[in-house]
Amino acid sequence: MPPRDHAPLGAPSYIDLMTSDPGRTIAFYEGLFGWTADVGGPEVAGYINFTKDGAAVAGAMASDGTNGPANVWCTYLAVADAEATAAAAEANGGMVIVPPMAIMDLGFMAFIADPGGAAIGLWQAATFPGIAVLGDPGTPAWFELHTRDYDAALAFYQEVFGWDTRTMGDTSEFRYTTVIEGDEELAGVMDASGHLPEGVPSYWAVYFATDDTDATLARAVELGGAIVTPAEDTPYGRLAVATDATG
Repeated sequence: MPPRDHAPLGAPSYIDLMTSDPGRTIAFYEGLFGWTADVGGPEVAGYINFTKDGAAVAGAMASDGTNGPANVWCTYLAVADAEATAAAAEANGGMVIVPPMAIMDLGFMAFIADPGGAAIGLWQAATFPGIAVLGDPGTPAWFELHTRDYDAALAFYQEVFGWDTRTMGDTSEFRYTTVIEGDEELAGVMDASGHLPEGVPSYWAVYFATDDTDATLARAVELGGAIVTPAEDTPYGRLAVATDATG
């Protein structure tokens, strides 16, 4: 796909990983997707910028559990004003986890929780717009909210982020909505109340594109990951879920 110079407002614009083991994380994703890691200095707490063929695709930051949960991917939505969006989130049943803050000259970030309990980041871009390529092999391809409170979540994101949405399914077996801008689909929302394991909260999932799902899954295991959901054909493509080397 052509390079992306910005994300539409309300759309996923960046992802990063809170990792308990930066070294293992770097080795895993460089080996799996061909990413290149650039490890920052102490002024950015060793933040890792990942690129694919020179294009920004993700980040990672060391976490010992005191600065947020370890070994989870975080998704950020593009916003025009992080302060105003955080305030709107609170006014519509959400919660501010990390108040808006400046990240050098790159932009402003914040972290909130939606009414269903899913955590989501906010990114108000300045010099750094976020993910520069989507949908190519080894890059993020799709973003999806798995929520235990489908109706409340949809109303929240529509109000706070101005989402335009399209209902793809509305039966007891399959309730799914996509976030759209014109003809472009930006993300999805799934009613996961019937299949999320007990104790697993609502969450945002990230899917990465690959030319060969089965081969990539096998490579993930070779690199220390584990299979969560084996590869299966769906109407949308061949999907699988795995953990990385840190779980």
